[in-house]
Amino acid sequence: MKSKKLLKIMSNVISTVLFLTLIFMVFVVISSKASGGEPHVFGYQLKTVLSGSMEPEFNTGSIISIKPVEDAVSLKENDVITYMQADGSVVTHRIIEVVNNGEQTMYQTKGDNNADLDGQLVLPQNVVGIYTGFTIPFLGYFIEFAKSSKGTATLLIVPGLLLLVYSTFSITSAIKDLDKLSKKATKEEELNKPA
Repeated sequence: MKSKKLLKIMSNVISTVLFLTLIFMVFVVISSKASGGEPHVFGYQLKTVLSGSMEPEFNTGSIISIKPVEDAVSLKENDVITYMQADGSVVTHRIIEVVNNGEQTMYQTKGDNNADLDGQLVLPQNVVGIYTGFTIPFLGYFIEFAKSSKGTATLLIVPGLLLLVYSTFSITSAIKDLDKLSKKATKEEELNKPA
């Protein structure tokens, strides 16, 4: 009896995990496609770290959470910011100096793991967001895969198929159990019939 209860609990856990995985995959894929890049969660943007320039703060393949900046002129030294470069690429580095040139504020940045300063000062209008301190190692590889067409198909189809296979297995098992109970009830009725 204990083993049946344990199997039922395990069955419920597996069903829940598969369902939540499917929902998470759908969210990641749709959010990535809708934003044209990284997913957004509760107003924060998730960025994939593609280089080791900020190690050990965060490693290549991690995802980091950045928060859009309301007032890009109010950033300060040691803030880790994500900014747009002239070529359209996005970089996340640390502000090592706030440069005030007349009425213009600019930021000198540098990757923690880089020997040299970044070549150009960052203008406030190019700041995309500020690093929140939240990172998940290696998940960035997964997000990058999810953004590809093969990844999108795989991440939507595989959990759905697993859920379908598991549901089929559960239904088949339940039908067998009902069949056994029905046969048992029939035998008991035959035994209890008056002669």
